[in-house]
Amino acid sequence: MLSAPPSPLASPQPILRRFDAIAIIVGIVVGAGIYKTPSLVAAALGSPGWMLAAWVLGAAVSFVGALCYAELATTYPNAGGDYHFLTRAFGRELSFLYAWARATVINTGSIALLAFVFGDYLSTVAPLGSSSSAAWAAIVVIALTVINVVGLHASVRTQNALTLVEVAGLAAVVFAGCVAPPAADSMLPVWGRAPALGDFGIAMVFVLLTYGGWNEAAYIAAELKGTRRAIVGALFASLAIIAVGYLAMNGALVAGLGFAGLAASKAPGADVMARAFGAVGVQALALFVAVATLTSINATMIVGARTDFAMGRDWPALRALGGWNGRRDAPIVAYLVQCAIALALIAFGAFQHDGFEAMVNFTAPVFWGFFLLVGVALFVLRVRDPGAHRPFRVPLYPFTPLLFCASCAFLLYSSLTYAASHDAVHIGLLVMAFGVVALLLTRYASRRSPPGMP
Repeated sequence: MLSAPPSPLASPQPILRRFDAIAIIVGIVVGAGIYKTPSLVAAALGSPGWMLAAWVLGAAVSFVGALCYAELATTYPNAGGDYHFLTRAFGRELSFLYAWARATVINTGSIALLAFVFGDYLSTVAPLGSSSSAAWAAIVVIALTVINVVGLHASVRTQNALTLVEVAGLAAVVFAGCVAPPAADSMLPVWGRAPALGDFGIAMVFVLLTYGGWNEAAYIAAELKGTRRAIVGALFASLAIIAVGYLAMNGALVAGLGFAGLAASKAPGADVMARAFGAVGVQALALFVAVATLTSINATMIVGARTDFAMGRDWPALRALGGWNGRRDAPIVAYLVQCAIALALIAFGAFQHDGFEAMVNFTAPVFWGFFLLVGVALFVLRVRDPGAHRPFRVPLYPFTPLLFCASCAFLLYSSLTYAASHDAVHIGLLVMAFGVVALLLTRYASRRSPPGMP
């Protein structure tokens, strides 16, 4: 058997160190995107000064969001994370739809998306037939699920090792930019003409998507050693590491390729490694990108299964999902269900023209819609639960959370526009429609013994 029978008494325990939490957060955020988006941002903005300003602004917006999450996570630490916040603010029905979206679209879609990136890179080295990317994607999802089912200690050790290699990859690109021969336009003025507002908005879409994922810290707040405020330090330390890494990488890319070269590059990381180290550098970068995708997949699995666990704990009809194996410190059934859904999405993506693009269309609008609701939940809980002990309070309330909500609304609009341009808005709508049906069936099956408020 994979695990001991679920015990209603077993629950997440505070066993994670701060380093473990930082490795999980950094691992989720720093994925393959940072090796692609700098060229898109440069092309949209037209000068290195404006490009770096966009990345600084992205860090600032992420920091504002982290302040909001720090209040929610320290006030209501729970393995359900966002799901738990939405339950308290808006009730079980809306939070069920969110958990449904995470289980079928947001987390599993992200896992499938990253697995396709891994498959694309591995296929260039070891092809597995006509559907090589999908085959490698399925293999890596199964392998990492097995590691997580073994237990939290195994998955965290794996995460720590992968994150160290991932950070080394960023450092290698920065070093390559410093030692590469000077580019022809290295003397380009730092600040050119100010970009149009629309171009700056497009650039910020790519920047904020590349910074995305820090919010998953909420799912491990209840398993972090120390006081309730422990997650605050881990979250802000993670964002500091990420921001410094991203700014250093963008500066190195400009130094190594020149701004015009960066803007025209399809694979800026590979190009600067080639200029510095030749073919060996390109091969090394492929390895780093592959590791970055593995790191993000594993971290996403860790936090994603916890939403399924929290939903199963709250709804009697889904009690199998709510089983927590105390010996392995893991929700075993939730991991297996997550794996099955991710494999189904990989099979779906294999029949699309571009599996990665299909997953972006599939996940982004739903994600940003619920992310906006979490921001609104902070206001609701301040009003509904004013007496709650808040170890951390958002500074400059209500302006800070209003800024966070505004950025979420902007990304929701942008992701809907992007999905509409690919005629894919209906996918997210269908998923949520099925979620309503699932909610009605779950309510019917659970109506005789509804659980109390978690």
